Amino acid sequence: MNQTREFSAWTMSGFTAVALVLGLGAAAAAGLWDLINYGPQVASIASMIAGGIAAALAIVSLRGFFTLDPNKASVLVFFGRYIGTVTTPGFHWANPLARRVTTSLRVRNFNIDKIKVNDAMGNPIEIGAVVVWRIVDTARSLFDVHSVREFVALQSETAIRAMASRFPYDEYEDPGVQTLRGNPDHVAGVLQTDVQDRLGVAGVEVMEARISHLAYAQEIAQAMLRRQQAEAIVAARRRIVDGAVGMVEMALERLEADNVVILDNERRAAMVNNLLVAVVSERDASPVINTGSLY
Repeated sequence: MNQTREFSAWTMSGFTAVALVLGLGAAAAAGLWDLINYGPQVASIASMIAGGIAAALAIVSLRGFFTLDPNKASVLVFFGRYIGTVTTPGFHWANPLARRVTTSLRVRNFNIDKIKVNDAMGNPIEIGAVVVWRIVDTARSLFDVHSVREFVALQSETAIRAMASRFPYDEYEDPGVQTLRGNPDHVAGVLQTDVQDRLGVAGVEVMEARISHLAYAQEIAQAMLRRQQAEAIVAARRRIVDGAVGMVEMALERLEADNVVILDNERRAAMVNNLLVAVVSERDASPVINTGSLY
């Protein structure tokens, strides 16, 4: 595809052009004065012609004046040919026969409403994103795409669908895998790169692209919630057991180091069992006091 590249258009300061237009107006007024005072005499024909030409030029030149606000650009098209872009704010004068198209260079947000896609594991999820973008090449945005807003919307949605299918929602078996929920910064970087690759043809710079909504689809939300709860319970139990084993080891080492009691293997196993039950149990332990034997 033959792409158009932006370049600066030739312009003149509007205030300088005002002085030139006033000079043309003065020449036109002089020709009119000669016509009124001397009539169509041979001596004044040249003056009248020059005055008429000056008047026509002055009238046509008025179309060349325009002002440009900050963060806006004016694209000039002369008889169907692109002749440059004006990006400097201020009062300007350019080719009066050129058509001017003003476009905004301000930063814009595009919000992708939540859409249903499948992640890398095939699970249906709901995902939404926010894309922050701006136009950096006015020629491409105006001439190479039909509507830059529609192009940004469509390509951004396509990019987020493709990105979501490359990552699982959450880690299941491999704890080192990159996931949508667990690695938001990495996912945002990948999404920004993908969107930029698609929008570069339109002269658009993607400043940021980040996920704004992420959830399981309704049909599997309850099942995945129970799975997450089960994983949380298992992880909590594992930590409790690790802590309990450490406490029992420390208790036995202290008892033997201080010669508080000497335990054989059988009694040692019984004490380990009792301590683990007391530490790991969800309820408070109820001690049993041995008061002696009847015999």
